[in-house]
Amino acid sequence: MKIRLVKHNNRKKAFEIRASGKALQFPYSKVNPRPRGGDPIERVFVDKEMGSESFTYVLESGKEGTVHIEQVLEYNQDPRLLRDALLYRLTIEAQNRLKRSALSKREIIRRLGTSEVSP
Repeated sequence: MKIRLVKHNNRKKAFEIRASGKALQFPYSKVNPRPRGGDPIERVFVDKEMGSESFTYVLESGKEGTVHIEQVLEYNQDPRLLRDALLYRLTIEAQNRLKRSALSKREIIRRLGTSEVSP
């Protein structure tokens, strides 16, 4: 997913991101270094070097931070990202249980019924 536009909103204390038709927000409290009253955001831009999949912000003090789109999607609980993360965790758990199982691969395949049995 590509970030098309990013703005900072000091009133809401959050970044406003437009990515693939979605309007998302990401709070200042989740970034490091964190913008403060004495060290506000000077500029924010979509990072083309990262393939437009992240944005970089620069504070008045010269410190800068980068936020990847996956962090924004995770914070906003994007359904696709949550689905993919759940599928990944389930796959890893299934692989671990298969390793610990005393059954052979052939027996597991037979019990799952994933292959046709020849007569």
